[in-house]
Amino acid sequence: MTTNRFRARRIRFNAFDMNCVAHQSPGLWRHPDDRSHRYTDLSYWTELARLLERGRFDGIFIADVLGTYDVYGGNDITALREGAQIPVADPLLLVSAMAAVTEHLGFGITTGTAFEHPYPFARRLSTLDHLTRGRLGWNVVTGYLPSAARNFGADDQLDHDERYDRADEYLEVLYKLWEGSWEDDAVVRDSAAGVYVDPAKVHHIGHYGNHFTVPGIHLSEPSPQRTPVIYQAGASPRGVRFAAENAEAIFVAAPSKRVLAQTVRNVRTALEAAGRNRAAARIYALATLVPDATDEAAQHKYEEYLSYASVEGGLVFVSGWMGIDLSRYDLDDPIGEVASNAIQSIVAAFQESDDDGREWTVRDIGRFAAIGGVGPVFVGSGETVADRLQEWVADTDVDGFNLAYAITPGTFEDVVRYVVPVLTERGVYRTEYEPGTLRNSLFGAGDRLPAEHQGSAYRLGAPRSTVLSDEQSRGTLPIAGAAG
Repeated sequence: MTTNRFRARRIRFNAFDMNCVAHQSPGLWRHPDDRSHRYTDLSYWTELARLLERGRFDGIFIADVLGTYDVYGGNDITALREGAQIPVADPLLLVSAMAAVTEHLGFGITTGTAFEHPYPFARRLSTLDHLTRGRLGWNVVTGYLPSAARNFGADDQLDHDERYDRADEYLEVLYKLWEGSWEDDAVVRDSAAGVYVDPAKVHHIGHYGNHFTVPGIHLSEPSPQRTPVIYQAGASPRGVRFAAENAEAIFVAAPSKRVLAQTVRNVRTALEAAGRNRAAARIYALATLVPDATDEAAQHKYEEYLSYASVEGGLVFVSGWMGIDLSRYDLDDPIGEVASNAIQSIVAAFQESDDDGREWTVRDIGRFAAIGGVGPVFVGSGETVADRLQEWVADTDVDGFNLAYAITPGTFEDVVRYVVPVLTERGVYRTEYEPGTLRNSLFGAGDRLPAEHQGSAYRLGAPRSTVLSDEQSRGTLPIAGAAG
């Protein structure tokens, strides 16, 4: 058993969901115990928030896409039939209700930098940070679905690295608005003098960049965190660099320990290269847990889930993620016949955990991706699953797990019932929440961006070493450590 060997390292959980049916487990919406069809019912989300807070999860991370998965078959027919992240609703509108029924749970909300101007977006996130009392996080995505670009009037997404260049400036505008527009004591509420806001303490940001012109002030007074906790999940070298420069929580997906360990090393090294501590960001690995009272009961449950999982739905997702139409291949074609280096590398990682050494087929890819996406699935009793989690944390240096579901809320109920008590008893899971904001809950170092984070360079009264030049303040030069 791994219990004693891996006892010391703390484990963190996020719940991974989306405002749609089945999220990353296509076909499981047909399971009689799945309730994901209730995603349009606000009570589904408030009940889930209460459950996760009882389980002392760091937060709920809500994914999003502004487009359909239409690479598979060259259209969105299969995605629609399978309910593969379509229909999908806005994630931001869920936060206020979930915050109202919880005190500590964090909220990581996904929105993209490609299709909305940063000026109104800054106000919306400040509003939610106020309403949650500082429990908001933002997952920064640059976009990857061509269908989204077409519906915003473009032929396709920008080139990969160009999307990140644009995102660099998007973040720069937001940091200026959140950190550098309002002084902490700008709101004076002086009834005797008839002054609500001291105008001398509110500053125009004067941003004139390559992509955005924002000369004015932020519309919102400072929220508890000012800048929400920044989440990111970029996997490419350019994406990892962007995450290292900005993110405080980083999501990764790897189907094997070897691949995950290398990914975590790359991220930690990139954090150092960006002038930050190797532990400056919490790293969460995608995983799906299928626990029960015994190993046998859990295995039976997993096999039942597999009977509902949709291979074709899994291929819809993989086709969209990789940009390769897997419908052009027979399900029983060996993966060696699929002409894609990207697919080959992912499947090679899948095969590491396959004891029989068989050659994977297109069907195997779809089956693997049909429960929880491209992360591992840990099946067993609470003790067995806890052993696996501790083993992966010890061997990969990951901080925790972004938990996808097979069925909802059943998977999360099982985690809270079977896994959390075991981890708590072993002393590797929090017994209570840290007070205050999401940032303080994650790091225990206060509510605001730390001094080493590049966003703090835009803070009013920043130390002289981080004060920006005139060119940088106008958005014409990158700040130190930022991508050019």
